[in-house]
Amino acid sequence: MSDDHGVDRATEVFVTHRNLLFTVAYEMLGSAADAEDVLQETWLRWVQVDLEQVRDQRAYLVRITTRQALNRLRMLSRRKESYVGPWLPEPLLTAPDVAQDVELAESVSMAVMLVLETLSPVERAVFVLREVFDVGYDEIAAAVEKSPVAVRQIAHRARRHVDARRPREVVSQREKRVVLESFLRALEAGDVQGLLEVLAPEVVYMGDGGGVKHAVLRPIVGGDKVARLLAGSLGKSRSPIAFNFMLVNGSPALAIHLDGELDAIMATRIEQGRVTGLYAVRNPEKLSHVTSETSLSLQ
Repeated sequence: MSDDHGVDRATEVFVTHRNLLFTVAYEMLGSAADAEDVLQETWLRWVQVDLEQVRDQRAYLVRITTRQALNRLRMLSRRKESYVGPWLPEPLLTAPDVAQDVELAESVSMAVMLVLETLSPVERAVFVLREVFDVGYDEIAAAVEKSPVAVRQIAHRARRHVDARRPREVVSQREKRVVLESFLRALEAGDVQGLLEVLAPEVVYMGDGGGVKHAVLRPIVGGDKVARLLAGSLGKSRSPIAFNFMLVNGSPALAIHLDGELDAIMATRIEQGRVTGLYAVRNPEKLSHVTSETSLSLQ
């Protein structure tokens, strides 16, 4: 497609589906920066397509995005092997409409995104397309270059794997906020006992500094250990600390500021009224998408 009219048409279609394509790429990659790169690559391929030959433009765009995301996901897998400390998904500042969409909010939650990290690249692509975006098996097969029979098997295996590890209950946004407020009160007071009351005994704390900022180099497990770590870290700080609530990946989270500068985003996993997962992202390269809202969509 080389004429200006054709490019204008391609642009219009691409912009219409951009939020969907970004969401597909982000859920596959866990990185907003890489998802943006995938969209750029998708666009460059899309403008070369003869639209008259495309029966389902949305499906075609999703197919291109999936293939580009798969290529990048394999590169990311190699990059993560040399990453310093735990690798956490890149947090996104999201609008209230994402939080109100239960299915979308769950699919981009930090807890579920971490579960997706345990899948192989193809399993992750198949799971995301089938379970989150309800793409048909034949279309998924074309996107990942597998047979429909193989895709069904992969989807079943990935679904079983994710279901065994994802949160088992849907927690309302109001309950998440209430639990997070209790957690923050105890944290600000340096109240170890108060933290123990809101943290589950099996809570897992993970920090991502990327080798740039100080963070724990391995997950800390257990309410007592996590409570003392958090209270101790707060007490040792020589800089003024401020906390505020943000909607991150569709759920309430804490933004932590030191000396007025954003230092970390702390997301949570909440089950049965207690915190079972704490995810603190300090790597500066992963904090650029919490300064303005990112639009997400399942449509």
